[in-house]
Amino acid sequence: MSRAQRVCASLGMLCVFGLSSFAIETARAESLLLATTTSVQDSGLLAALLPSFTRQTGIRVQTVAVGTGAALRMGAEGNADVLLTHAPRAEKALVESGAVDERVEIMENYFVLAAPPSDPAGLRASSSVEEMLRRVVAEQATFVSRGDDSGTHKKEIALFEAAGLDPSASWPGLTRTGSGMGLSLQIAGQKQAYILSDVGTFLAFQERTGLISISGQEACLRNTYSILRVNPKRFPRAHASEASALIAYLQAPETQEEIARFGTERFGRPLFTPLPSPSD
Repeated sequence: MSRAQRVCASLGMLCVFGLSSFAIETARAESLLLATTTSVQDSGLLAALLPSFTRQTGIRVQTVAVGTGAALRMGAEGNADVLLTHAPRAEKALVESGAVDERVEIMENYFVLAAPPSDPAGLRASSSVEEMLRRVVAEQATFVSRGDDSGTHKKEIALFEAAGLDPSASWPGLTRTGSGMGLSLQIAGQKQAYILSDVGTFLAFQERTGLISISGQEACLRNTYSILRVNPKRFPRAHASEASALIAYLQAPETQEEIARFGTERFGRPLFTPLPSPSD
């Protein structure tokens, strides 16, 4: 069966059967390279979702966990088949460039500003996260930034700018790790520092870091995750039908229910909120 035939079969059966039928023959299915943000990997969500996808489709998923900026560059260069990232503005720019031909919002949660329990800079008295950041700079507080062009780092920059601050400024208490979310949180815990994190990885590492969340669910902290398919017309080697199968799987009701439950048993609350597909 040709790749085109497999695509047609896959799409036709998906329309009829939904979750349980991705028509890519197990014996001939190729592995799929997923470039994903470290926050999704570190939270444990992929480990919970991907084995079921492989069982249902026979498609093996190889994951590369990097910052969102690096994942998007992989997509722009055709070095991945599908991306799972959380930087809407940069994602839309990639779609407009033609390197990606599909972008679907899958789930969301919130970023949190995490702090040592003592809150040495007294940020909890602030009325907004922007005011908290202004106080961080004014107090020259100990602060950890990923500094890695990830989705979290992009959000940090946007928040600093919205607060009227220079995101490139430095002070003695600032550490830029250039690393993923989990490692950056552990460094913040060791330094008893403030840090911006996605809530999923924050909760997954909270026992190790001892940090607490001091921010609320402000609109500016909304964190949307999308899956993007690399354009096979631009990059003929991209595994387009397999990428489409993964996108359909993540949109399927059963998967969305699993996303909605993920984290509840361990943390007493879900780490992500699934988003309805555009057709719903």
